[in-house]
Amino acid sequence: MALQQIDAKMLSKMFLAGAKNLENKKEWINELNVFPVPDGDTGTNMTMTIMSAAREVTALGDDVTMESLCKAISSGSLRGARGNSGVILSQLFRGFTKRIKEESVITIPVLAEAYEKAVETAYKAVMKPKEGTILTVAKGASEKARALAEDGTEDMETFLSEVIGHARYVLSQTPEMLPVLKQAGVVDSGGQGLVEVLSGAFDAYLGKEIDLSMPDTPVKAAPYGVSSVSSREAQEEADIKFGYCTEFIILLNKTFNIKMEMDFKAYLESIGDSIVCMADDDVVKVHVHTNDPGLAIQKALKYGALSNLKIDNMRLEHQEKLFKMAEKEAAEAKAQTAPQEEARVEEPAKPFGFIAVSIGDGVNEIFKSLGVDYIIEGGQTMNPSTADILDAVEKVNAETIFVLPNNKNIILAANQAAELVTDKTLLVIPTKTIPQGITAVINFVPEMSADENEQNMMREIGNVKTGQVTYAVRDTMIDDKEIKKDDYMGIGDQGILSVGLDMMTVTEEMIAQMLDEDSELISIYYGSDVEEDAAESLRAKMEETYPDCDVELQYGGQPIYYYVISVE
Repeated sequence: MALQQIDAKMLSKMFLAGAKNLENKKEWINELNVFPVPDGDTGTNMTMTIMSAAREVTALGDDVTMESLCKAISSGSLRGARGNSGVILSQLFRGFTKRIKEESVITIPVLAEAYEKAVETAYKAVMKPKEGTILTVAKGASEKARALAEDGTEDMETFLSEVIGHARYVLSQTPEMLPVLKQAGVVDSGGQGLVEVLSGAFDAYLGKEIDLSMPDTPVKAAPYGVSSVSSREAQEEADIKFGYCTEFIILLNKTFNIKMEMDFKAYLESIGDSIVCMADDDVVKVHVHTNDPGLAIQKALKYGALSNLKIDNMRLEHQEKLFKMAEKEAAEAKAQTAPQEEARVEEPAKPFGFIAVSIGDGVNEIFKSLGVDYIIEGGQTMNPSTADILDAVEKVNAETIFVLPNNKNIILAANQAAELVTDKTLLVIPTKTIPQGITAVINFVPEMSADENEQNMMREIGNVKTGQVTYAVRDTMIDDKEIKKDDYMGIGDQGILSVGLDMMTVTEEMIAQMLDEDSELISIYYGSDVEEDAAESLRAKMEETYPDCDVELQYGGQPIYYYVISVE
């Protein structure tokens, strides 16, 4: 007979099973993104968010209580939140755990109230909630839970089954709420991710066999002065899923474009984890943990000769690592108890500082030259988490720090970080693109107050139009435009502006739609897969076509997007 109440141990299993199910479905969820761009990342963002919490839950072990479990879920997901979907998921967990943290067991009425609190908290976190999204699916589940509780449903299995069934129904209706979903022929990807979490949790409740082990699980801190190495040993041995750390450099003998790079990464992911694959001019640096290094090597040889080959057996190195860790911990413990010979002298905090999210060595250098204190590597291809932003804040010694997310999918995580900072003032300028971020920094005036600068930057970024050129990863229909896999796309602030088989033509058509009679400046940032001569040709063509506009060309070095172009 199924349990009619859920205790902390069962809820822990359900949460981990939900996380695992989401992780297993993340690539499929990524493919549900409306725009067929090569960096569709809803599934990845939601998975990384929930896995941050799952690692904390796993670290609790068998001593889990409802209070400790709720703290692990809430704090882990809040700090690990990435992207809008990840932040909303973390807020759902935050609200849910607020209601149950003081309960010893969860009954149906309590569960219904927890669903309501989850939805209320998540909606408050979004400035302009949009129906047809993960929020709608969560609200549908909550409303069904409330109705069942009020009807006096007493069987927990029936309750959970019907709530999830209704969530699936609401998900199926999301294309009717958002025309862009219907046109693309997909349901909301964030809503699908939430349904997978609920479904995995329900499987655990039913007693299905599920692998609940988590990768890279941190170990609980040992008591002060006590070595935690012995307690780590079994855990770390279990964590070594792929035994060979394999590194090498490919000396390319042919063009290695962004599509080849993504295909190669996908292959590496199929045979291992801890993937690093960085293309730099005529070489590619590769790192992978795998059980068969030969497979990675054979694949790499298709692109060129290999150099600096290094293969380490991580399991054999395990004992040596443990010994060194023990020595290090002992030294740190000794240092903590030893008197300090010199008082640490800290530099006084400056009035203002800047943090920018950026990707591409050219763009990074532009931000640094404009006085940005800290660059968080990320953006379209990897949304930084709330914790990443908080870590950056710690490194900037300023009383007031302006954060430039430079991506609409990072703004919520930045806002969440601002709420968690207590010793500094964090002001998020909601820049949605790299050009908006650059404009914001350029218009900063040191002599003005923080509020005046915030208002000034907000006003100026509103004058920036941005277009980005990339390629399609699947066939679809968006904005009444038929798109085929591998087509080039020009994407503007509000949607797709141009589609075609020729990159230059698509880029020119996109710029033409961005310009109006008030336009004065066209800024072109070319990516890592664009030759300088091609970029120069585009600049010359724009100067000839639009003689009343100044045209600037700069190397951005960004991946995925061949051109990022702004019009002001």
